[in-house]
Amino acid sequence: MRRWAAVGAILGECGGRGLVFVTEPPPTVPDPGDAAMSRGGSETNACGRPVVSAASGSYTGRCSSTSGLGGRVEELPRYTLGLLQTPRSAADSTGDLSSGGVRPGSSSGAGLAASSSRVKLPVPGRGESYLGDKSSCAENGSMLNFTSSSAQGLNSTCIGKLPLSTSRSICRSRTPHMGYSVTSSSAVSVHTAASVIVAVVEGRGLARGEVGMASIDLKNPEVILSQFADNTTYAKVITKLKILTPLEIIMPNTACDAGNTKLFGLITEHFKVRFQGSEKTAMIDSSSAQNLELVTNNRDSRNGHTLFGVLNYTKTPGGSRRLRSNILEPLVDAETINTRLDCVQELLQDEELFFGLQAVISKFLDTEQLLSVLVQIPKQDTVKTAESKITNLIYLKHTLELVEPLKAALRSCNTPLLKAYYSSLEDRRFGIILEKITTVINDDTRYTKGCLSMRTQKCYAVKPNINEFLDIARRTYTEIVDDIAGMITQLAEKYNLPMKTSFSSARGFFIQMNADCSTLPSGQLPSEFTKITKMKNTYSFTSADLIKMNERCQESLREIYHMTYLIVCKLLNEIYEHIHCLYKLSDTVSMLDMLLSFAHVCTVSDYVRPEFTDTLAIKQGWHPILEKIAMEKPVSNNTYLTEGSNFLIITGPNMSGKSTYLKQIALCQIMAQIGSYVPAEYCSFRIAEQIFTRIGMDDDIETNASTFMKEMKEITYIMQNANDKSLIIIDELGRGTSAEEGIGICYAACEYLLNLKAFTLFATHFLELCHIDALYPNVENYHFEVQHVRSSALKKEKIAYTYTLSKGYTEEKNYGLKAAEVSSLPPSIILDAKEITNHIAKQILHQQKSTPEMMKRRAVYHLAMRLVQTARNSRLDSDSLRIYLKGLKKKYKASFPASEQNDEQQ
Repeated sequence: MRRWAAVGAILGECGGRGLVFVTEPPPTVPDPGDAAMSRGGSETNACGRPVVSAASGSYTGRCSSTSGLGGRVEELPRYTLGLLQTPRSAADSTGDLSSGGVRPGSSSGAGLAASSSRVKLPVPGRGESYLGDKSSCAENGSMLNFTSSSAQGLNSTCIGKLPLSTSRSICRSRTPHMGYSVTSSSAVSVHTAASVIVAVVEGRGLARGEVGMASIDLKNPEVILSQFADNTTYAKVITKLKILTPLEIIMPNTACDAGNTKLFGLITEHFKVRFQGSEKTAMIDSSSAQNLELVTNNRDSRNGHTLFGVLNYTKTPGGSRRLRSNILEPLVDAETINTRLDCVQELLQDEELFFGLQAVISKFLDTEQLLSVLVQIPKQDTVKTAESKITNLIYLKHTLELVEPLKAALRSCNTPLLKAYYSSLEDRRFGIILEKITTVINDDTRYTKGCLSMRTQKCYAVKPNINEFLDIARRTYTEIVDDIAGMITQLAEKYNLPMKTSFSSARGFFIQMNADCSTLPSGQLPSEFTKITKMKNTYSFTSADLIKMNERCQESLREIYHMTYLIVCKLLNEIYEHIHCLYKLSDTVSMLDMLLSFAHVCTVSDYVRPEFTDTLAIKQGWHPILEKIAMEKPVSNNTYLTEGSNFLIITGPNMSGKSTYLKQIALCQIMAQIGSYVPAEYCSFRIAEQIFTRIGMDDDIETNASTFMKEMKEITYIMQNANDKSLIIIDELGRGTSAEEGIGICYAACEYLLNLKAFTLFATHFLELCHIDALYPNVENYHFEVQHVRSSALKKEKIAYTYTLSKGYTEEKNYGLKAAEVSSLPPSIILDAKEITNHIAKQILHQQKSTPEMMKRRAVYHLAMRLVQTARNSRLDSDSLRIYLKGLKKKYKASFPASEQNDEQQ
């Protein structure tokens, strides 16, 4: 049975929230069920279920595979693991893959089989194509049907139990041992290449250090299960994967966090995968997300100083998850982004709409979790299960009662997306479900805070006269509660103490008393009372009689919950066919919550609506996280990148603001592409399909990688994956080796990146790189200014940082030595360092000077690019355009060398 637990743990977790690496791209057929509504309407799939990125841990529902009920299946799919697809026989059974004792998605079970276990699958029928739709690889990676004769006690499918996700990141490249990739849609092309699909998961908790693997060869449908211990180098895992040469590697998203495991990094290193984000979203790799502190602070994971912390004013768990997934996977469709921005603008302009929506949204519970719990069918009918089902039905009633107030708040909206959400709330199924619920559940039953209040709501949820035995049990429960209150009142009178009745879910009813110990006889409570706890002047205790009455109360509650549970289950069976409308409601609530959060941020700080053009132009922009930390507006700076000036080299002394500025640009880009306003006076962005960062100077002892090796791996990854629509941030490169080699590597890397049209910002201390603009006119030099302040007391000159970006490269010399002076290094060391530095500078440092011909070509290039940009984007009238062009001509002539200007005048 433990081996079946391994299957559930591996395939369950991977299917629930997995990441699929496709090492050789199989031919796929587009799935119409995955299309998201992004043209002014709700962002849902064709079924009306929410489309959420894999980073959020949520899922995209499927129309054809399930009915939305726990393990109930309307049309079971064919065998779909990877690309395998076979007809399903009527004799096959269905159920839960994890019936071996471990819940789906769990990987913490210890003691799994160390040897391999095999389960035969039916051979595909003759004439059947193995080719599935798009979901066969990405969505249904965890769905596997076993014949009942081959796997006794193991149910055939986990469908309906494990939420499936179409929003996984898919990494594609050729299989390392194959010299070609699949391009044909015929069966032969795939069967001659890699045909093994592997699921890999690491153990957690007691199983930490264990690795579980499940593999299937599509040419020989046989599942191989294994579990083994491995060390931090993961040599066994990598060796097994290289032997298998898989077509796909499936891993849970939790394994993709560099802070938790190195296995993900090793697999991507050895198998040379190419990353692609979800459809219509930008790709941000995990290293860049960590460097930019998008959702986790690098110093303290509990700290809210992240981009997520800055933007998160959401009121619901669904809204928070949606915001997180959007930050990690921003949109790339300008029309969809502008639709969101229109909503934010309307919320900012209409206070009544903003506060009305916020008041309603804040009352919603976790609708997504509620749905997942409602559709599950428990394996055993326990008291806890019954209580949970009753509670969730009350939550459902509470949620449905908020539909009309939400409609009322949206009734006067004007933007297309808000109107679309209003239309989705007019679904008549909301009324049908609520009507069915109110025929059984009391009208005044509602969600309340407090465990005792909620217990009372559950006890009296069902209307009277529906079940006579239930009415009797509830009267008995009421009498017991009254007896408990009366008994405590009598005890208070007996001992003349200020006792009162209290309740907790763990202790049940108990006695609480606020009194100083000096007021008690002999400074102690009477011997009748037991389990005494004291906190300051508050005593909590019970008695033997009270414990017995609590037991009677619990027995009565069990009867009430059991009979109520039977009624609730019958009611839920009647409303299951209409429950799909709640997926639309969940999507609507989470999106509105996120948009309200964006609007709320604008009321806290002065953000501006971004525009989308072919230019990255930010006027007086600032770092959003730094503003939250400093509690005041940071120093703002301008940024300008175009197709003709797409490569910025930034120099300046240590601590002058280079790293903060680079991160600021990336954060503003992400904020704009998720539909948020941006911290600036004006901003225009070019849509970035990928955002790369190379930041940091740390080594990695676990993978035996030095600082320099990490630099090389990161820049290699950028070069292999960047394209013309990328935003690339590089903060220092080549500092982990000698100066000569570092300069050479930086220069070569810059020349490679200059061939792309990607927007690149490159910060460096190698001033030799600044002269690359003489050869490449699309390079611009900027630096952070500093001021020199002489201290009269110490008679020393210090650097005062302005954090202001200016054009040109820095003219500061030996600023590293000046920074070292303020440290605790001995003065003699500083003096010797200055002498050695000056000696070296005279010998090897030579500045290149631009020739007049280079300057002329550069001026012509910039003029041409300005004219092209004007032709594309200008909105000026003819007179204003004429004045602008004259100004360009004047500026063009002024950029010539003096000798050239004299020649033209003569």
